[in-house]
Amino acid sequence: MNLMPPSTDPNGPLFHKGWYHLFYQYNPDSAVWGNITWGHAVSKDLIHWLYLPFAMVPDHWYDINGVWTGSATSLPDGQIVMLYTGDTYDVVQVQCLAYPANLSDPLLLDWVKYSGNPVLVPPPGIGAKDFRDPTTAWLSPDGDKWRITIGSKVNTTGISLVYETVDFKTYDMLDGYMHAVPGTGMWECVDFYPVSMSEVNGLDTSVSGSGVKHVLKASLDDDKNDYYALGVYDPIENKWIPDDPNLDVGIGLRYDYGKYYASKTFYDQKKQRRILWGWIRETDSEYADILKGWASVQSIPRAVTFDQKTGSNILQWPVSEVEELRSDIVEFDNVKLGPGSLVPLKVDTPSQLDIVASFEIDEDAFEGTVEAEADAGYSCPTSGGAANRGTLGPFGVIILGDKTLSEGTSIYFYVTKGANGKFETHFCADELRSSLAPDVDKVVYGSKVPILHGEKYSLRSLVDHSIVESFAQGGRTVITSRVYPTRAVDGAARVYLFNNATKVSVTASVKLWNMGSADIRTFPLNEL
Repeated sequence: MNLMPPSTDPNGPLFHKGWYHLFYQYNPDSAVWGNITWGHAVSKDLIHWLYLPFAMVPDHWYDINGVWTGSATSLPDGQIVMLYTGDTYDVVQVQCLAYPANLSDPLLLDWVKYSGNPVLVPPPGIGAKDFRDPTTAWLSPDGDKWRITIGSKVNTTGISLVYETVDFKTYDMLDGYMHAVPGTGMWECVDFYPVSMSEVNGLDTSVSGSGVKHVLKASLDDDKNDYYALGVYDPIENKWIPDDPNLDVGIGLRYDYGKYYASKTFYDQKKQRRILWGWIRETDSEYADILKGWASVQSIPRAVTFDQKTGSNILQWPVSEVEELRSDIVEFDNVKLGPGSLVPLKVDTPSQLDIVASFEIDEDAFEGTVEAEADAGYSCPTSGGAANRGTLGPFGVIILGDKTLSEGTSIYFYVTKGANGKFETHFCADELRSSLAPDVDKVVYGSKVPILHGEKYSLRSLVDHSIVESFAQGGRTVITSRVYPTRAVDGAARVYLFNNATKVSVTASVKLWNMGSADIRTFPLNEL
């Protein structure tokens, strides 16, 4: 969900912009940031975009306070239905229906709101402000009805309500909840979709049965993070059961351990893949955003698959179209990094890069490793960042650094020996020295990442002026960093390899591509 596109800000992202995509944005003509409307854009390749006129604006009593998050469903007869949350005059969250005015229009420029809106209101026991964000619909077991789920809460328990419909105008709420997790608070932007356990392609939302896991995801309003879990869906009982109760929705795995929220997937029928969108918020002050004239951007779209190697998580990876922006590759092979090493890498456009790096530690280094580091339990957010040294880390890359490293964002691995005697790897992004600006959040993000026997430590980072999206081990763990360097800008930025471990040497191999900017401009409507 884009809010406002970067324009003339030299430190703004240039290839993080954002087929056909609806997004919500704030209308600057109302209040400070104004009411939410639905903008829309079109692209043939997910990289080059044309802005289209507003798709929907708050102009009825049932959505006058905002046209909020919604989802589209493509029906077998070619019709498209859009369900979205409206915020009413009296601040009640309701679900509304809209259709394209002209299905023969490939741009779907005009949308018509159903005259009978709203089609759903909060049921008994659900708060007026706790009923929002309908999902894409999937078929019921007998194939004659459609189901959607909507996020909500009861006291502090996050829940997903499920409704059935034939025509998307009238609905029956199914008994109970599809799933509920105590203590997780309000679930918004709920998403629910299947992933194949044996294939690398994505699946249509209605696919179910053997060989399929279902992902249930919720954006937790309390902490503004996106959590997901893998599980099994029983469509007859309308129940979803997590594979691991300790990794349930809201208490376990996250899509992204950085600044990433309100995400949504869709199924790409043409290339048979599931694509994930996410919203990258700002971490500077609201005053700075007003001066810029824009705030927040869309993440690079990611393809989502089941991790067949671990069987316990999904993989997220930038869509292949991103590689069309690459040029001028530079490679550094078998770079030896002794304890305390810092090695600069010469690149032409260090503020717009696609970096792929791998690291190896000598197997002998694991023998006799002290356990004291793990006794207290290592955690990226509380670790103190890349400056704190241990026997087996940290090691990785520093991007958007200046010549003296007064600024720099470190993306790194840190290996510890757990209390159970097993080694654990943490993937972290250290923003503590990312900017000299005083009004910027500077934190350390990250989490554990599974490393299987024989695997190198691998990362990919998309660097885009003030945004870094980093993927460890093929996308098992992902971190989005929103940083605002003041000195490490454009040609003044630097890239470094580092090994801050105290005992071991690391061998690194790196490929760096310069990245072009995504093309995004207003559609020439006068040519229609």
